[in-house]
Amino acid sequence: MQKQATINDVARIAGVSKRTVSRVINGSLSVGDGTRLRVEKVISDLKYSPNTQARGLASSRSYLLGLIYDNPDALYLDDVQRGVLEVCSNLGYELVVHPCRYRSESLVQDCLRFMQRSKLDGVIVLPPVSESESLAQALKDSGSPYVRLSSVALDEPKHIVVSDDRAAAAEMARYFAQLGHEKIAFISGPQRYKSSTERMEGFQLGLSAYGIKIKPEQIIEGNNTYETGIECARHILQGTDRPTAIFANNDQMAAGVLKVAHTMGIKVPEQLSVAGFDDNMLASRVIPALTTIRRPVRQMALLATSKMIMSIENNDKAASNVAAKVAPTLVVRESTARVATFSPDE
Repeated sequence: MQKQATINDVARIAGVSKRTVSRVINGSLSVGDGTRLRVEKVISDLKYSPNTQARGLASSRSYLLGLIYDNPDALYLDDVQRGVLEVCSNLGYELVVHPCRYRSESLVQDCLRFMQRSKLDGVIVLPPVSESESLAQALKDSGSPYVRLSSVALDEPKHIVVSDDRAAAAEMARYFAQLGHEKIAFISGPQRYKSSTERMEGFQLGLSAYGIKIKPEQIIEGNNTYETGIECARHILQGTDRPTAIFANNDQMAAGVLKVAHTMGIKVPEQLSVAGFDDNMLASRVIPALTTIRRPVRQMALLATSKMIMSIENNDKAASNVAAKVAPTLVVRESTARVATFSPDE
């Protein structure tokens, strides 16, 4: 097995220092054309692939980006990481992931220690952690480049990528109303999260345009998990005034509703329409396939990473010009239909 070439091999054969090799790799203008061409030829001949340590010698960077999160949805995290890595792989950065506890009193110190310990060039912060103003201020005070993903514009454009969840939830409301549904229930996420309140308020606002109001007892708070979707669905569907449609704050909880409906012998969508939010991998694989709101998570992660790297390279103007808002869209599948002409209790 052929030994992989190192930066030492390139430097020795090209007759230059390791720092000069690093400068060539980083595109430094301080290297003469003759030297640069000689080093590039050796790199090509040896099929040398520079690592972050080599690049860092000349640039004083680690080429490491951090991802801070506190989210139980593994499918969401997978989408985020794919979007981040799509940019990182093209620009030579690596990703370091850090789970944390959003409600911990030591959140800020924990995240700052993570950044210092890992020698990160910058960090991307996911909701709900991104909603912490104390963390954002600490990152700003430390001079660390950061970008937040959120459902509301919490920061200046270079530091934020927003998903317009309110408008998307209103679109789902219009869709339900146009199908003839009036007896509608909503399973919200934790109300301490801005994404949950944005979706609930957007959904209620959209329904109000059609003169529809959700009864207070038909709004149940879940925890964005499959298990709490089941608990909330049981509470709603075992009641005396069963709705004809349920909108859940995310796909995980909507899948829980489908489970309960199946167990109770309630036909979806003939007797009950069910919809979720996110359009993760689960949505198209459950039976019936789930009508949902497609949140472009991977696109958001890609935009956030692009902003981050531009800020790291001291191009804040370009970072601010990168799109700061994305629009989720309605995806209609098999779990919704026009309201039945008979009572859902039949």
